[in-house]
Amino acid sequence: MVSYAHFRLSYFYFDTRENTVDKKLERILPRVQKPARYVGGEFNAVMKDKSKVDTRVAFCFPDTYEIGMSNLGMRILYGVMNNMEGVWCERCFAPWGDMEEEMRNAHIPLYALESFDPIRNFDIIAFSVGYEMAFPAMVDMLDLAGVPLHASERTALTPLVVAGGTAMYNCEPIADFIDLAFIGEGEEMDVELIELHRQARREGWSKHDFLVRAAQIRGIYVPSLYDVAYNDDGTVKSITAKEGAPKTVLKRIVENMDEAYYPTKTIVPSTEIVQDRVSLELFRGCIRGCRFCQAGYVYRPVRNRSEKLLRDYAIEAVEDSGYQDMTLSSLSTSDYPHLVELCDDLEDFCAQRHLTLALPSLRADNFSMALMERLQKGRKTGLTFAPEAGTQRLRDAINKNLTEEDLLASCRRAFAGGYSAVKLYFMLGLPTETDEDVLGIADIAANVMHAWRESAVNKTRGVRITVSTSWFVPKPHTAFQWEPQIPIEEYERRVKLLREAINTKSVTYNWHPSPTSFMEAVISCGDRRLGKVIESAWRKGETLSAWEDYFDLNRWMEAFEECGLDPHFYANRRRSEDEILPWSMISCGVAPGYLKREHALSYEGVTTPDCRTHCNACGANCLVGGKCDV
Repeated sequence: MVSYAHFRLSYFYFDTRENTVDKKLERILPRVQKPARYVGGEFNAVMKDKSKVDTRVAFCFPDTYEIGMSNLGMRILYGVMNNMEGVWCERCFAPWGDMEEEMRNAHIPLYALESFDPIRNFDIIAFSVGYEMAFPAMVDMLDLAGVPLHASERTALTPLVVAGGTAMYNCEPIADFIDLAFIGEGEEMDVELIELHRQARREGWSKHDFLVRAAQIRGIYVPSLYDVAYNDDGTVKSITAKEGAPKTVLKRIVENMDEAYYPTKTIVPSTEIVQDRVSLELFRGCIRGCRFCQAGYVYRPVRNRSEKLLRDYAIEAVEDSGYQDMTLSSLSTSDYPHLVELCDDLEDFCAQRHLTLALPSLRADNFSMALMERLQKGRKTGLTFAPEAGTQRLRDAINKNLTEEDLLASCRRAFAGGYSAVKLYFMLGLPTETDEDVLGIADIAANVMHAWRESAVNKTRGVRITVSTSWFVPKPHTAFQWEPQIPIEEYERRVKLLREAINTKSVTYNWHPSPTSFMEAVISCGDRRLGKVIESAWRKGETLSAWEDYFDLNRWMEAFEECGLDPHFYANRRRSEDEILPWSMISCGVAPGYLKREHALSYEGVTTPDCRTHCNACGANCLVGGKCDV
């Protein structure tokens, strides 16, 4: 825990640079939880001379400091923009409820952590949004900043409100609030948009003229340049691009990962964060093709970083930051083709500094002895595997390409190697799921327990097996985007069924609460009419809706009733494959025909091999000239 003396020092630091935040801020900090969230001054935070800056960007994360500071994408883009001459990118996070109340009572506007200047005075306010339940927090941050909520109310070029991140693959629910959205990876788009914004200010363009020009940048979607009409039954009738905007906005990617920016100078936070370590991104994309997984589709194609470059990045980042923990991260870390070589190259460096190397996102079907031996050189933490479904039939339907024997074999190797904790992740409510599939989860947990009894070298420590289930949420741009979410009552029945079937003391069962997952499904599949619902729910008190502390389903249901919309229309309705979807003007590079084929194969129980085994012609390779790096 950082002491109050630290805060006093931080304030002295900022006072010497004529910060514009009222002295009242110093008085309120002792009254809030974790005041270190709000003081800035961290090691490696970028400070610039305002007199030498012509473009200021407030990089906003619509969640708490602990979550936002853990986001690798935010670290990358922060570095990319601050490397631009004349650009100062500063961070801004959503305050916790106690801090927001204090700020509103004291009339303190939302400010940036580097300069303490109100973000309403910046040229660009950029949100990084990875999940849909952060939408109300975006609205709240705009209001706390004193920025008009609706894009139509902001007639000047500044501040320009933009948003990027995975949630933008369907940004229609927030179309009313943003001027434009980044579709895909932002490293190059950020630079191009800033340069265009500079030109617009220099030459005196209107905001409308700027947006028309911005829509020509590949990957940029401008909601105001698209007219949406609806059928009498509430489905989308048509989406019409106007004023030269592209009919389909194709996502933007970084083609060569060895040439992409990596933040070797990591900001070291002033307080504990969720991922408080160096994070090394091995590659982007995924070779697997799980039919429920949005990230697996929208992050395609696969692009690897070279092993030598990763080694150099790792060493530089650790030496600069002083961290003793490092994560090798990607959607499926063990699918990196040079993982063993990279671990070997880092072995001496890690040993000398007592550095812990963590490998999340491991696949149970390629967790090898060689990999485990390398993990053993550091502290043994628990292992996590995600079978997702309790029976082979359902795993085939979702294209998991994993057998129970694969999972058990990996568990045996882990237990024989000294591990005594395993976490198993599953989903409930997947398309075609039956009670047999649900009970199969309990069977797998029992079989893992049996594997421990067979393989553990030291049984005196006991074993901890944690089974966690989340609720299937249909996501745009997946093979299951046409599927409904099961009703809340049915989900809770299946949770109860599984809870009663797991009766072993060494197995702990955790499940995700149903109300938040229901609302996530509603917003994920929503259209731009949901903007008024989000605003209404926010006015009723929905702010940090991703947190159970602040989520209230009753507020949402009241908002839907006030707006004359039915949430079940979005979450619990099966869509026709011929239906125009709210996100149909956005392309992640994967062909719609491919998603339809995968959807059909799920009901046939037919799997699709991974990309390294066989190219399945999804279409994403066209983004890199026809060849994925697999």
